[in-house]
Amino acid sequence: MPSPALIAEHRKVQHAAKEVLVELTEEIGPDDTEQSIVMRAESAMRRHGIGETWYHDCPALVLLGSRSCASPSGRDYQPSSERVGQTNLVTVDLSPVRNGYWGDCARSFFIENGRVTCTPTLPDLAAGAAFLPQLHSAMQVFAQPRTTFHELAMWTAEQLEAAGFLNLDSRKNFGHSIATRREDRLYIKEGNPVALGEVDFFTFEPHVCAVGGRWGFKHEDIFFFDARGDIEEL
Repeated sequence: MPSPALIAEHRKVQHAAKEVLVELTEEIGPDDTEQSIVMRAESAMRRHGIGETWYHDCPALVLLGSRSCASPSGRDYQPSSERVGQTNLVTVDLSPVRNGYWGDCARSFFIENGRVTCTPTLPDLAAGAAFLPQLHSAMQVFAQPRTTFHELAMWTAEQLEAAGFLNLDSRKNFGHSIATRREDRLYIKEGNPVALGEVDFFTFEPHVCAVGGRWGFKHEDIFFFDARGDIEEL
């Protein structure tokens, strides 16, 4: 279990990221683009006291519309000028760091009639809006300190297949440990024998689309195990 002090420091950063994502729900409009949303997210992060990122100088990775199913590295990412329009899917992935402590949080925003809605009516959007929260809840029941990264990856892949979704991640993983250097991250992927309880924190961030669908959905949070071995969201 991470120390209470370590939990508190990471929680401050993660809370700032979550607050920014909540604020974006009220601000994203039909004339926005990846470029404008990136600028708005970076400005909001600065207002919350976050001016650094741990992810390749890419504090906000925004993908919308035709790129929502893409899985670019932050190293190569360039925001596009495609507009949100009246109906769309926008994913915002934030990777803040403050005083060496990381956050990592992503949400998909469902756009209908030019505004963000939490209850989309378009069937394709509604399917993604329902699936990822259900998957996160089920993961928190399945995952135990002794569960390996490999076992969680295999379980997640089975859930996707059963529900008719595909993994869009370019590296075929579903999350990673939280570290202090990018190269030290351990991935939730096939073949990784490390137990989840051996790391302080890990993300769960499936990036998925329905089979034959056009939208790529992501929902990311950070988790850890407490002294009783119960999983908690940061």
